[in-house]
Amino acid sequence: MQTLDERLVRAREMSWKRFGKEITFYLPGMFSYNGLSGEYPAISITGSHCALHCDHCQSKTLEPMISAEKPDILVKKCLDLAKKGKLGVLISGGCDTEGRLPWKGFIRAISEVKRDTDLYISIHCGLIDYAMARDLREAGVDQALIDVIGDDETYRMVYHVDFGISRIESSLESLQKASLPVIPHIVCGLNYGMIVGEQRAVEMISRFDIKQMVMVSLMRIPGTPSWEARQLKAEEIAQLITEARFCLPETKISLGCARERGNSRTEILAIHAGVNRMALPSDEAIRLAMDYGLKIRYQRTCCSVSHDFSKEEW
Repeated sequence: MQTLDERLVRAREMSWKRFGKEITFYLPGMFSYNGLSGEYPAISITGSHCALHCDHCQSKTLEPMISAEKPDILVKKCLDLAKKGKLGVLISGGCDTEGRLPWKGFIRAISEVKRDTDLYISIHCGLIDYAMARDLREAGVDQALIDVIGDDETYRMVYHVDFGISRIESSLESLQKASLPVIPHIVCGLNYGMIVGEQRAVEMISRFDIKQMVMVSLMRIPGTPSWEARQLKAEEIAQLITEARFCLPETKISLGCARERGNSRTEILAIHAGVNRMALPSDEAIRLAMDYGLKIRYQRTCCSVSHDFSKEEW
């Protein structure tokens, strides 16, 4: 049985051998860093409305997003953002009781945005079937983000659904069949701060052709049932990052923005594990990357964005 330190070394060496000694740091659209803002804003096509009202979010993550609840508003907002020089947009929103977003009414709008702008478009797709994944790909969506949960009970309890994770697997299959690039996200500690099913989530992802994945952790948001959840240890997240590296040797791994703020220990261990990308790095994390002699790039988008908009400085 390897110790965590031994696993970190092994994961780091695997990552550097495959992807080189480099890392990109990211500043997503809804954040500021030393007076700078991200250039990749998030838009909600349901405003602050979500039928699921999940225990870890309860629609609070939708509130700061730009609201565009009608297709013509989405087009107008995106055109305005393009004129301001934004690099792209993350289109998100709340789900219905089946875990789906109302994409059908926005297909033409997305196609119009891609026709008239150079915006890179990511979507939080939710549960999705092949036909919709194909239509979104044809409309010009560049990539789809989806949460992957590895435990039926956690899914039902936190997301308030009456079905299991087989629907997530079906969505991954649909996205792959439609050739819509997918960036899976795993929320470490989703079960109120407990590690339940995350390793299975990694195994689910490993069955697909995944170029990138994002590891995040439970954010204990005030006013939600998860506010009183157990605080996840940085070592637990690092353990899962190493597991992902061992199971997905050809996949770039990000430490995403949705994680406990101010916990540089998680970032330090992630760099020791050889992550390829990181959102919102602390000064300590950047210094460690420098100490390792990594080639560092900076990009003011979500860490899941595949296109290289990076620069040598923020």
